[in-house]
Amino acid sequence: MLPIPKIESATAILDAFARPLRSLRISVTDRCNLRCQYCMPEKDYIWLDRREILSFEEIAELTAVFTRLGVDKIRLTGGEPLLRQNLDHLVRMLARNPQIHDLALTTNGMLLAQQARALREAGLARLTVSLDTLRPERFRALTQRDALDQVRDGLRAAHAAGLTRRKINSLSIRDFNHDEISDLIEFGRETGSEVRFIEYMDVGGATRWTADKVFPRAAILETLKQRYGPVQALDDLAPEKSSSEQKSSSEKTGVGDAINARSRARQAPPEGAHNGGDGTEHAGRSSNGRGTAKAPADRYLLPDGTAFGIISSTTQPFCRTCDRARLTPDGVWLLCLYAKEGLDLKRLLRGGASSEQIARTIAEAWRARIDRGAEERLHMASRGVLFQIEDLRRDPHREMHTRGG
Repeated sequence: MLPIPKIESATAILDAFARPLRSLRISVTDRCNLRCQYCMPEKDYIWLDRREILSFEEIAELTAVFTRLGVDKIRLTGGEPLLRQNLDHLVRMLARNPQIHDLALTTNGMLLAQQARALREAGLARLTVSLDTLRPERFRALTQRDALDQVRDGLRAAHAAGLTRRKINSLSIRDFNHDEISDLIEFGRETGSEVRFIEYMDVGGATRWTADKVFPRAAILETLKQRYGPVQALDDLAPEKSSSEQKSSSEKTGVGDAINARSRARQAPPEGAHNGGDGTEHAGRSSNGRGTAKAPADRYLLPDGTAFGIISSTTQPFCRTCDRARLTPDGVWLLCLYAKEGLDLKRLLRGGASSEQIARTIAEAWRARIDRGAEERLHMASRGVLFQIEDLRRDPHREMHTRGG
């Protein structure tokens, strides 16, 4: 394919709401070795044709086009990405791209112990492990697997391999694991991992979702306040550190200074308050002209300086500042997690389109983007599951294990 000139960040493409295209989540497989009840609760699934799965070379080639259009954050997802053989080879290929400033991976951790060192040596910068419960019986009930010890081993192996920028993503479900909020914080401290609590979302695959199972941000904050005392919300513009780095910094400067510095923190909202759901309080246009963007998680500090995050996509969506898109294992580009359809980039790539043609197609689609899926669902009078089982069977691209979390 023909090379295309680098597009400087000052002219990065913006969508209809001035959101830049900065982050690409690449699902490398639709297969998973767990059967989490909020993602894959059914017995049988329609899998993608193996012949249609992008090769590592094709992924790297499409990624290069995206990075020339302003993308600088890449996250590898699945399914379970570590099921893809020799994933460290893809990491090494992507790490060679100088325009990627953040190369990350989300995994359930089951195979991490065997692969952590190879991934780190290949150039992986950040790691997120999905872990919703610390209780073996709940883990089995949730995932249909007895693998909690393997996940713990994976986190230890990641630490030993030098993957210091680690997070734990934990989905909070009312009346299932919402009583483990504090336990997970303590586990994050023990493992040097920042915990991110995620509200239960009504996305593809969540065919058993109901609104009453959502444990919202306000309730999470109140739970932690009752256990630890006042919680402070971190300034979004503050440099992100690992939990261990954050705590170390707080200890050096004094906990009071770390918590009260106006340049880094603001008072957390009272329970039930709407804090940043419209994107105005948490984000603004950046000075380099790249438009409005923010991380999906709002970050907070406990009194001892321990940092944690909450992704409240269900009750307080961040759609108006969302700068991310998704690429499925077979090359379908999705502009929104809630999107019903996507753009088949594999067809262009394998059909002989030049890099310039693919870049033009991507840019045109992004400039026309008006997606605000989570916000639109928030305002629905009657809110149920996003897709029925028959819809998922007709189009497996609508499954979360295909489009990636």
